[in-house]
Amino acid sequence: MEKLKVASLFCGCGGTDVGILGDFDYLGKHYSSNNTEIVYANDIEQSACDIFEKNFGIKPDNRDIRTVSSDELPEFDVLTGGFPCQSFSIVAQNPKRLGIKDEKGMLFFEMCRILRERQPKCFIAENVKGIMTANKKEAFPLIIKEFEDSGYDVKYTVLNSATFGVPQKRERVIIVGFRKDLNIDFEFPDTVISKEDDYVALQNCIEDEVEEKYFFSERAVAGMMRNRETMNKGRAQDVTKPCNTVGAHLAKVSLNSTDPVLFTEGRYRRFTPREVARIQSFPENFSLSGSESAQYRALGNAIPPVMFWYVANKISECLDAAI
Repeated sequence: MEKLKVASLFCGCGGTDVGILGDFDYLGKHYSSNNTEIVYANDIEQSACDIFEKNFGIKPDNRDIRTVSSDELPEFDVLTGGFPCQSFSIVAQNPKRLGIKDEKGMLFFEMCRILRERQPKCFIAENVKGIMTANKKEAFPLIIKEFEDSGYDVKYTVLNSATFGVPQKRERVIIVGFRKDLNIDFEFPDTVISKEDDYVALQNCIEDEVEEKYFFSERAVAGMMRNRETMNKGRAQDVTKPCNTVGAHLAKVSLNSTDPVLFTEGRYRRFTPREVARIQSFPENFSLSGSESAQYRALGNAIPPVMFWYVANKISECLDAAI
């Protein structure tokens, strides 16, 4: 079978792309090739594009996807995209339709536009779990319908990265659609780890020695402890368990935020970018570049490659059997 060609929208630094390509090692395990190749990538965040290019040898299209005609994309079989969701609203119409609060909300429709106009074999969309309850649970069914009306049989589920061997509790909605004429009844991959006691521990990602700049000052710690009862923050992680979700704003993490931090040898500190990459399940040879702030943002926005590998592997099997 020829390699499946992938077009990657909202690619960021490439978490989905590491996963969909496969052929990488993580924590002593090899994840085989999914017989795919990236033929197009797009993201408007230049710093994330720089990291992507450094790792994949492909220069992402940095234009606003709304300005990109679908016929500018090369031939592709699979479309991927983690579209922004925070901007959806339900317009009071009968029947109800998806509305837009701001420009970011339009990006979902751009993914559907390309699906309608190019009709690839398959798409994979990813988003936060909260999208299922947005707008009093009214937005998500309309999103699914929009995908279906683009010509696809659509399935969705919520996956927790910790159940796939990632040392992080990160829940994401995965939406998969196969072009209707392929008649593929897709089933999502089974979880790899079913018992919480067997989850991969955060301690697998932690460095023995880090620079002083990653530690919080005594003043910051004192301020956190003063407000501890009311703030209920200072989320120091149990390194024998998976980490809480790492976000895009770890560069600005404080002890009074909800972001995970470490408490080691009597001191609090934030994670290094490389530790965040490991927590997200990027392979050790994944190159980081640019400012640390940009690295945190790109890594925090990414989908865990290992979790995505399992989804992509299942999709590759289905397409292989259908052709």
